[in-house]
Amino acid sequence: MNLRLLLVGASGAVGRAVLAQALADRRVAAVVALTRRPLPVAAGLTNMVVDFDALPEQAPWWRVDAVVCTLGTTLRAAGSKEKFAAVDRDLPLRIARLALAGGATRFALNSSLGADARSGNFYLRTKGEAEDAIRELGYPGYAIVRPSLIDADRAESRPGERLTLKFARALSPLIPRRWQAVTPEAIARALLDAALAAEPVSRVIESGELHQPVRPRSI
Repeated sequence: MNLRLLLVGASGAVGRAVLAQALADRRVAAVVALTRRPLPVAAGLTNMVVDFDALPEQAPWWRVDAVVCTLGTTLRAAGSKEKFAAVDRDLPLRIARLALAGGATRFALNSSLGADARSGNFYLRTKGEAEDAIRELGYPGYAIVRPSLIDADRAESRPGERLTLKFARALSPLIPRRWQAVTPEAIARALLDAALAAEPVSRVIESGELHQPVRPRSI
């Protein structure tokens, strides 16, 4: 396999892990990363600095085989529910549409444990709406990865998450597997394996599966 991969969200904790693994993966012919700010130069990487609020419909970077989307923010960072939904739901959907029109056959989305479009929780409802909207586009292969708390030391300030992570690490042996914190590397591995599968398959990978070899189940 020599697939051309589009990565969106490469500057985040999970996105950086996806990028590192993709550049070392023999199944990947080239990685195209869309970012707001430049990434370090690397062999096999084409980094396009773009305005995500004005993505062109016609651009060479949409002509890829597979897409991994790790975009995500927090309500605090976004500043409002509308801006949060624009990043976590609307932007992934727009990217998915444009890549599908460009010929992509696989789309892997980093979502969240408990994502459900019918949830009373705004965060989980928005994540679920993103899942449903992208699923309905009709990709031959579509993967949803739903991690629990991400075990990463982030550059941006997330004091509440840091405190939760501290307790999660200390109490890990006592926490059911589906609720245990997950490393960015484990999430990245699941996203890539789904996006680069020999044949496109639709699947959901729940957080508990990320602590062991992934055995995806069909959607």
